Amino acid sequence: MTTLLLVRHGQSEANRLDLFAGFYDAKLEPHGEIQAKATAQYIKENYHVDAVYASDLQRAYKTGQIIAKHLDVPIYANSGLREIDGGEWEGKYFHGLIDQYPEDFGLWQTDLAKARCTGGESIRQLTDRVMLTIECIAQENPGKTLVIASHATPIRAAMTMIQYGALEQMQDVPWVSNASVTELRYDDAVWKCVVAGADFHLQGMRTVLSKSV
Repeated sequence: MTTLLLVRHGQSEANRLDLFAGFYDAKLEPHGEIQAKATAQYIKENYHVDAVYASDLQRAYKTGQIIAKHLDVPIYANSGLREIDGGEWEGKYFHGLIDQYPEDFGLWQTDLAKARCTGGESIRQLTDRVMLTIECIAQENPGKTLVIASHATPIRAAMTMIQYGALEQMQDVPWVSNASVTELRYDDAVWKCVVAGADFHLQGMRTVLSKSV
């Protein structure tokens, strides 16, 4: 059995400004670094981790670096763990997207599983990419425990497929908070979600996506 600890990156510049980030390489904020350190300590106290895999976007990679350093394990960048390619939405304020892209962003808000970022990836494409990536990582590391530093949409998509087996249930899966931990187990090609979005260790440091999302 392989255990994957999916960690959403700490608070980023885009989170603070309420921007749609996607592939836009937003920086990890100082508050996000503090969150990452708290999550690293929580993981150290509860798991024996062998390595960290991280999205190569700096907000996630820096989060992974902080955790890897705290746990004294190697870190590997993997672009398959990136946030969704936001196309024309990237770097724009969430609250303005519904006016600029009423049909596409309206679908994002009402039926996420069927949504596609204008000029970018669809949720289906993201899900296929992320599930293939984490399955490959799990198969390459049998019996190990790994941290996967990624982003909100990849984690939500993975949780949907693992818990329900169908993207149509995505509206029933909430966004996870910054630096939260979701524990997945992979055994004989079967996934199981054990812990979803644990963030109690962050106490007063918790931050979440805005309601505009």
